Amino acid sequence: MEKKHYAQLDETLYTETLDNGLKVTLLPKNDFHKTYSLFTTNYGSIDNSFIPLGKSEKVTVPDGIAHFLEHKMFEKEEGDIFHVFGKYGASANAFTSFTRTSYLFSSTNYVLENVATLLDFVQEPYFTKETVDKEKGIIAQEIQMYDDEPDWRLFFGIVGNMYPHHPIHIDIAGTVESIMEITAEDLYESYHTFYHPSNMNLLVVGKMDPAEMMDWIRQNQAKKEFAPKQEIQRFFPTEKVSDIKAFDSIEMPVNRAKSIVGVKGIEPAPTGREALVLKTTMNLLLTLLFGPTSTNYLQLYDAGIVDDSFSYEFNLDRTFHFVDIGGDAKDPSALSDAVKKILETAPHSPELTSENLTMIKKRMVGKSLQSLNSIEYIANQYSQESYGEASLFDLVPVIESITLSQVKELATQFMVPERMSVFHILPKEAKES
Repeated sequence: MEKKHYAQLDETLYTETLDNGLKVTLLPKNDFHKTYSLFTTNYGSIDNSFIPLGKSEKVTVPDGIAHFLEHKMFEKEEGDIFHVFGKYGASANAFTSFTRTSYLFSSTNYVLENVATLLDFVQEPYFTKETVDKEKGIIAQEIQMYDDEPDWRLFFGIVGNMYPHHPIHIDIAGTVESIMEITAEDLYESYHTFYHPSNMNLLVVGKMDPAEMMDWIRQNQAKKEFAPKQEIQRFFPTEKVSDIKAFDSIEMPVNRAKSIVGVKGIEPAPTGREALVLKTTMNLLLTLLFGPTSTNYLQLYDAGIVDDSFSYEFNLDRTFHFVDIGGDAKDPSALSDAVKKILETAPHSPELTSENLTMIKKRMVGKSLQSLNSIEYIANQYSQESYGEASLFDLVPVIESITLSQVKELATQFMVPERMSVFHILPKEAKES
């Protein structure tokens, strides 16, 4: 078991990769009463084309199968796994993203027993035709619910403009039509390929004895047999800058229009510490240009172009990275035109000063340190984002190291018109001019 101490934060991480390939990370926080654990596979909704474990031919499975698997893992031959967690006083849940599927619990007692339950239920699949068919109706209702959610449609509208071929443009849950094609055999094939321990990690944060916890996990895994490790081959379509759709819109029954601008990263998404530096630099750039204390935001707000729904974010993950900026708007074209103008002139923006950057960095460091008081935040950030040798605990020194010239260089490289796209949601009775 390796031990790494972060003196600035007074945190100690314990890590070990077990013989079966499972990476285990423990973060003791013995001044907390609660313990939180996440068991994550590096498998999400975009992983639809791959070579199954033990085979040589590529397959393409129905959209939404990673999310479908997440639903089905909780149902066993002997009943619902939530009852077992309930017996030990734990609260359990799961979620699927574009690139990850995570199972979790939190509890204040019986932590070792709950860790064993978490490992056992995720590593013992049970699917039948009857239980799979029953789940289709439940997930179809979930998909239809999200289809009626304007902010969800806005996000996937701009993503679809930027990534017309990449599977990121497809709803994480798939479509009603695609989930109807899923079979128990599809689930087993995807499960055995992506739920191999060598493609997974276990994170435990909270009150614990790390030596006792690691030994408990080792013993649990030593009792189980798995197929030999195999490098997973995944396939994604290639896309060109010319594939980006500059504009699209839809109508929905909303009272107020919505507008969003996207900027697509066209270089390969960086990994490891480079990814952490890029994400931090971009977040500083966006906060300088559009943050609540920026002159840009105040002018747009005073002119009635944006309201307090306005937001911005940078998404960076396996195979994609992009910016999206927008919100509700009285005049959606005025909002997207204003945002594009700010982005296109970003390298020379009067907002990019040393004084403003110093202020934003201090605020970001403060928020980062405050967030480390939440074990749920630590676990979710640590499990979802992989920065190689770097980790969430390296964020503060990375923030402190970024210079104004790095921020301006990123603005010059990234914020170019050819990468930009706009998507509007208009009230049903309105017509686009």
